[in-house]
Amino acid sequence: MERSDEWVLSETLAAVAPGTELRDALERILRGRTGALIVLGHDREVEEISTGGFPLDIEFSATRLRELAKMDGAIVLDREATRIMRAATQLVPDPHIETRESGTRHRTAERVAKQTGYPVISVSQSMRIVALYVGQLRHVLEGSNAVMSRAGQALQTLERYKARLNEVTGTLSALEIEDLVTVRDVANVIQRLEMVSRINTEITQYLLELGTDGRLMALQLEELVGGLGNDRELVLRDYLHAAREPLTLEEAMARISALTATDLLDPAAGARAMGFPAQGDAMDASVSPRGYRLLSKVPRLPGAIVDRLVDHFDSLQQLLAANFDDLMSVDGVGESRARAVREGLSRLAETSILERYV
Repeated sequence: MERSDEWVLSETLAAVAPGTELRDALERILRGRTGALIVLGHDREVEEISTGGFPLDIEFSATRLRELAKMDGAIVLDREATRIMRAATQLVPDPHIETRESGTRHRTAERVAKQTGYPVISVSQSMRIVALYVGQLRHVLEGSNAVMSRAGQALQTLERYKARLNEVTGTLSALEIEDLVTVRDVANVIQRLEMVSRINTEITQYLLELGTDGRLMALQLEELVGGLGNDRELVLRDYLHAAREPLTLEEAMARISALTATDLLDPAAGARAMGFPAQGDAMDASVSPRGYRLLSKVPRLPGAIVDRLVDHFDSLQQLLAANFDDLMSVDGVGESRARAVREGLSRLAETSILERYV
C-alpha cells in the first residue's frame, strides 16, 4: 500500500526527534555552523542522480555524519538511518521539477524528495534551520521549547474540549435511556468527538517532534483521551440507520472528517454529514439508538455478542425492556452473560439519569 506524504513525514519526525542519534547529529552540525544535505534512502534512482563523491556503506553515527558534513556535497543514508551509503556527492535531480525554494541546497532537497520519494533533510548554514522535505511537504524543525509551548496550549484546549464532550455524552446517555434523543443531540456529540480527535492528532504530531522531551505530555494525553476508544464509530452505528440519506459507516466518517473548522462549529453541518436533513425543525426530530454505545460500556461483553444483541433486538428500548429469557434466547448469551447485560444496563440507566437531574 502506498503511504501518504503525511505518514512518511510523521515517520521522519520520529526519526529526527530529540533523543535519537540522527537528531544529535543535526544539532552537532548546527553548532558547528556548517550546512548539510542528507537523503534518507538509497536505491538505484538515488544512485542515478548522484555524481562524484565516494561510496561508503558504513555504520551510521552522529560524529561520523558531523565530520562528513564538513565537506561539500550531499550525504546519503539508508532508509532506517543506520548506515551511511555515500558522502560528498552531488545530487542532480530533474531540473523541470517545480520548486518553491530559492537557495541551491533547498531547491535540490525539494526536487530530490519529489523525484525519489525519500525524505531529504536540509540544514541551512546561514539561517541555522533544519528543514524536512517529504514529497510535496516541507516542515521546519524547531527547538523543543517552542514545540513544547504549542503542545502545552493544545493540551489545555483538549482539556476544555474533553470536559464539554463528557457533558454532552452524559446527556446523550440519559436521553437514550428515556428515548428522548433528537438529531441535534447526536450532532452535538459527533461534533465534540471530532473536535477532540483533531486536537488529539495535532498534539500527537507535536509529541513526535519532541521525542524523549515529550514523555510527560504523552502521559497527560493518554490520561485525557485514553478512555475514548471508538466512541465516534459507536455513535454512528447507533444512528445511521435513522438517517434519510443512506450512508455506510466509512462514508459518514469520511464526510465528518472532511468538515472544515467553521462547519464543525455548526451542529447542522454535522447532521448533514451523517445524512440527516438539517433545515427547519429537522434538527429536533426524534431518533432512537440501536444500543451499540451503551452495550460497549457493559464490562467484559465481547463485540460479537454486542452485535448479536443489537441485531436481535434492533433498538436500545427493546434491549432495556428485555427480560432474562429474552436475552438468553440470543446465541452466545447464557445465564451469567444475560445477568451481566441486564445489571450493566440498569446501572448505566441509573447513573445517567442521576447525573442529568441531580
